Amino acid sequence: MLVLVPGYLLRMRRRGGYGEKFSQRFGAGHRPPPRRPGVRRVWVQAVSVGEMLAIGPLLQSLTNEGDVEIYLTTTTSTGFKLARERYAGLTIGIGYFPLDWWFFSARTWRAVAPDLAILTEGERWPEHIHQANTRRVPVLSVNARLSDRSFRRMRRFRWAVQGVLRGMDRVLAGSAHDAERFLELGVRRDALEVTGNLKLDVTIPRLADEERETLRRELGLSPGLVLVGSSTWPGEEEVLLAAYQKARDEGIACGLLLVPRHAERRRDVERLLSENGVTSHFRSRGVAPAIVDVAVGDTTGELQKLAQLADLVFVGKSLPPNEGGQTPVEAAALGKPIVFGPRMTNFTPIARELTQSGAAAQVSDAAQAGREIVALLRSPERRQAMAAAAVQWHAANAGAVERTVAAIRQWLPQR
Repeated sequence: MLVLVPGYLLRMRRRGGYGEKFSQRFGAGHRPPPRRPGVRRVWVQAVSVGEMLAIGPLLQSLTNEGDVEIYLTTTTSTGFKLARERYAGLTIGIGYFPLDWWFFSARTWRAVAPDLAILTEGERWPEHIHQANTRRVPVLSVNARLSDRSFRRMRRFRWAVQGVLRGMDRVLAGSAHDAERFLELGVRRDALEVTGNLKLDVTIPRLADEERETLRRELGLSPGLVLVGSSTWPGEEEVLLAAYQKARDEGIACGLLLVPRHAERRRDVERLLSENGVTSHFRSRGVAPAIVDVAVGDTTGELQKLAQLADLVFVGKSLPPNEGGQTPVEAAALGKPIVFGPRMTNFTPIARELTQSGAAAQVSDAAQAGREIVALLRSPERRQAMAAAAVQWHAANAGAVERTVAAIRQWLPQR
């Protein structure tokens, strides 16, 4: 921890927003209200924005139980901001997850005192799980997944991770593919259940036609098609900008909307756009004064809203040297044709299903990505067919929230 702290502090300073409640990372400052008789307390940990968006329906369903209260923690400042905006009315408190060292963890556990601990997706903290086991508090992993990279590492050091995995009372896997990987790593079959991906059940508030037109004007987007770069990483903005310029050169009326995964990269993106001689507007600066070539959504928690303007979506963190991929689920739920690169290793089953169903096109490199994007912008028939396939795929994979809540109920202590 001492070796890694300087790097983490530098990254936290760049991203900003980490000063508030900083002591909670060391186990101090967690002050949920006193326990109420007959009410079960659940501690939910969701690392960042994507996980926070996914658990919304789950938090609502648990709160509807009437005798369940939720203490919610997160790791990032963006996740914390989103949690306070969306879930203040569904929780008894929102805080930062402590560093996973025994003193900090035990301090937080004494303050929160939950009856049930829930970890989301890839969250597997040894000391947190140990504290739960010591207190005989059940630990559930919901929407549990293993990326290709994590699976390779954990399989190599299986002897070191088995204790952590076996410390979880129930693993609710997001897919059968993930379940098989957990089994291979040593999770007991009777502790494993496939409940589906919570992100497939996220309800996205749809914008009315008038709201979409207003949003376009606020961003400065010109009339015509809109290419959206969803959660882009370094190098991918260049690919999208080149594809946009090629499409414009061919006479295709279109605009480009970039939504970087990390808003603090706005200076790098602005430099790129300036060097390429295109006009731009950044969402964080208010309403665009005029129509621009490229709009940049450098705000937090607005991707679902901004993606509704898209005629074509490119999913970021999927082109080399980036690895893992961002979620394509929201784009599919909105019925948008999708393009992503070869490295969707965080979403291997989903990427494969979307490609096989015809809802998405997976490309091998940046050059092919540019060609495929221009070809799709040129072909309304292909985009329409992919959009229909995306809607059908999403509808066929719904129901994860209901199955997950049913599994959680079995682990809630009696009133």
